[in-house]
Amino acid sequence: MGERQPLGRALSNVVAANVSSSLGDGIAKVAAPLLAARLTGDPLLVSGIAAVAMLPWLLFAIPAGIVLDRVDRRRAMTFANGARTLLAVLLLVLFATDALTIWWLYVVVFVYGVFETVYDGALRAVLPSIVAKPDLPRANSRVEAGEIVVERFLSGPLTSALFAVSVVVPLGINALTYAVAGVLAVFLPVAAAGTHRGDPGEPHVVWYRQFAVGFRYLMGHPMLRKLWMISVVVGLFFSAATATLVLYVLNRLGLPEAWYGAFILAGAVGSLGAAALANRLKERYRAGPVMAVAQTVSLLALVLMGAVPVLGVVAFGYLVSAGGTTMWNILVMSLRQAAIPSRLLGRVHGTWRTLLWGTMPLGSLLGGVLGRIDLRAPFLIAGGAAALVTLASFRFLAGLPNPEDLDDADDISPP
Repeated sequence: MGERQPLGRALSNVVAANVSSSLGDGIAKVAAPLLAARLTGDPLLVSGIAAVAMLPWLLFAIPAGIVLDRVDRRRAMTFANGARTLLAVLLLVLFATDALTIWWLYVVVFVYGVFETVYDGALRAVLPSIVAKPDLPRANSRVEAGEIVVERFLSGPLTSALFAVSVVVPLGINALTYAVAGVLAVFLPVAAAGTHRGDPGEPHVVWYRQFAVGFRYLMGHPMLRKLWMISVVVGLFFSAATATLVLYVLNRLGLPEAWYGAFILAGAVGSLGAAALANRLKERYRAGPVMAVAQTVSLLALVLMGAVPVLGVVAFGYLVSAGGTTMWNILVMSLRQAAIPSRLLGRVHGTWRTLLWGTMPLGSLLGGVLGRIDLRAPFLIAGGAAALVTLASFRFLAGLPNPEDLDDADDISPP
């Protein structure tokens, strides 16, 4: 194994832009339900904020991918964050003028989410344009680590503290973070725009017929097809297993509500550690075995959390599960980026996310039903089911290649 080379200024720029944007996302995720609680006492309307935030991924992930496979991805990042800056300013003005209602908040949160699909898709598509295949896990680890630090460690306490002083302050910072991220994207090198525009290998297809392009490509790629199906099924059961985590920790384990934030930090610590180790483990043991073991350990940790209802054990299980999930996410993203042609990255990424994230609300509903039986049931039943799926797929997962071992993605034509 040779000496590591610097990943370059372009990646540093991407990481800095994403850190700023992620801080804005973290503030928005905390501020939105807090604002909703001030605007209405109806639990259904307050809980609807989370559903509205996820809805754009079901409706716009593929359309955003179609756009990203046609435009300069640097400009897409700038445009998306510019739009979110204006939305943050609008929210600030509505609040300052006492014009903000729960329905206005729904609209802002939904439109925020629409532009998040554009930004996230552009970010993931930019990395393969500026980073060599062998370095994709290291690059994704840096991006993931930055998100973890600002979203899980910084944004929650910062937003809550500033909210207690004045709502205007966190909303103003929210606008500033998106503006900074948009400006940083402007200064990315030309390579970050992508090689997809004007690609002679991409036939002209009417836009409304492009909705199925990503799906056809995934179904025609043996490795990605199976990996996608495994991810969707495991994701459904994982969301079911963790859906009632807060009730389990507070009501069953007796943790005071004031300490729940500290408990959640255990997951953030596990994720940050995994981000630091993912590339080192991949270089030593290969991506496939690391992914197979990380996913298996992560899901068995969920089973442990339900089997041993002791706070210390559950906190440890949550740390391990979050770490394994983060390691899986980094390596599976790196494989997708290496396997998918640049001209199809947006559409395939959007299709992947649409089905994967679209099933998660169903998993949460399943977890709620199991939780009504017993708060340990989601961990034991759903977590156990996810572990069984992974163990049944272990041989396939362990045989997955490193990103750099894949053939040139642009040699693979969509079916």
